[in-house]
Amino acid sequence: MVTLTLLTILLVLALVAVLVIYLLKIISALEAIGGKPDSLLAKVRWGVRAIERQTAAIEPEAVRLNAGLAAIGEGTAGIQENLRGLAQALRRQGGGE
Repeated sequence: MVTLTLLTILLVLALVAVLVIYLLKIISALEAIGGKPDSLLAKVRWGVRAIERQTAAIEPEAVRLNAGLAAIGEGTAGIQENLRGLAQALRRQGGGE
């Protein structure tokens, strides 16, 4: 009974040791990818942030542009109605002769 208990404890300690070793390897691999300031991931992150800052002014202008285009769309609907009325008047005028 004591032998099985000691064997179980040794196996659990071996499992924990293996887990720690592989976790340390994973951590070092992740730090190599993105943990250092000169890593590729850090450079990509810096580039994305720069793009976000450069394009931040687009949103308010796009909202204004959309509002202007909506007003133009409403105006062209009025023009379309006027042209329909003109076409009907011309048909009536041409048909009366």
